Amino acid sequence: MPDTDCHVDRDINRDINRDIDILPAAARDLPGIVAIQNHTAATSHARFATGPQPMDERRAWFTQFADTGPYRMLVARRGEDVLGYACSQRFRDHDAFRETVEVSVGLGEGRQGQGLGTALYRALFGLLDDEPVHVVLAGIALPNDASAALHRKFGFEEVGTFREYAVKDGRYISSMWMQRLRPAAGS
Repeated sequence: MPDTDCHVDRDINRDINRDIDILPAAARDLPGIVAIQNHTAATSHARFATGPQPMDERRAWFTQFADTGPYRMLVARRGEDVLGYACSQRFRDHDAFRETVEVSVGLGEGRQGQGLGTALYRALFGLLDDEPVHVVLAGIALPNDASAALHRKFGFEEVGTFREYAVKDGRYISSMWMQRLRPAAGS
């Protein structure tokens, strides 16, 4: 596996993000990941969970990620603190989708707008470049201009919107779907 023990890139504010390592997620990171997911679910519509997700449920979900292959999870860590994560996971459970992954990024409270999502995605997509992935998908609950901009930065294009297809806190939520195709060999 390529070396993912990297420090955040130079174009990111070093005063805010110094001493941050981006590493493959380990079992010890799961409480920090779950805390980010539960906080996001409680404070925004970006996660569709309608209540806190228990650690046992997330432990089973976490088993899908590996150190090799298309299904990866990276964490941004300062010391033992998980500041954010990015992952690629199976899109659908059919063999026809074996070259398609869905990605997401989650950042801890107060970590948005500091370049951490960019650093996590840069590392994740670097790993996926060596895997049999043809299409990378992302679903973004609307409105979320920052997430849409982050995905566009990495070459994602809008492919459609599912309108009012989820309900949370009595409100319908729409999601914009974006995709990034792997360039054909020799392009």
